[in-house]
Amino acid sequence: MTVPECRVIEAGLVPYAQAERLQEGLLESRRAGEIPDTLLLVEHPEVVTVGRSAARADEGLDLTALRARGVPVREVARGGLATWHAPGQLVGYPIVDLRALRTDLHWYLRALEQVLIDALDELGCCARRCDGMTGVWVGERKVASIGVAVRGWVTWHGFALNVCCHTPLRRHLAPCGLPPDTMASLDDLMPLAPQMADVRETVVDRFGAVFGRRMVWAG
Repeated sequence: MTVPECRVIEAGLVPYAQAERLQEGLLESRRAGEIPDTLLLVEHPEVVTVGRSAARADEGLDLTALRARGVPVREVARGGLATWHAPGQLVGYPIVDLRALRTDLHWYLRALEQVLIDALDELGCCARRCDGMTGVWVGERKVASIGVAVRGWVTWHGFALNVCCHTPLRRHLAPCGLPPDTMASLDDLMPLAPQMADVRETVVDRFGAVFGRRMVWAG
């Protein structure tokens, strides 16, 4: 039995707007059947993205303070609340046709969590879910945020894993309504945090295992 392919694109440090345009192009190409499932991996300069749910939630967002610091704030089409991005954070945007897997967003969110939990376990860090919340925790600290969207059952947006990510933005956002200091980076929690390249490769490997895909790095 042939294992379906998933292409991996590692784009480096990419401004959020550019990554969004790239996702849009990949999304439409995947919907048209022109490309296989694709995992886009990037890092972003400092930016705060505000998901659809944020308009309905009291997150205590200090957007005025963020804008005063010159931090871009972008409203985006994914679910979830506000998420900060900065260099040292691995951001993954899976462009995956769920019709070939399971047309169930709850299942998809749990599968993304499992990818990160398994990857962190392999890297020597014991991670977990938190009941009633989306994302990944190490102990009582949140290390990964997840917010997704679908169009015609093809996914976009995705996950953000804090590897070595230290930014004053963390003082201005309350993740999932929790205190801002709930957010942490792997190098806050591990005596010797893994290098970004190792995290990237491990996440790709675990993504293939969880979703049953043969991961092929784009040249």
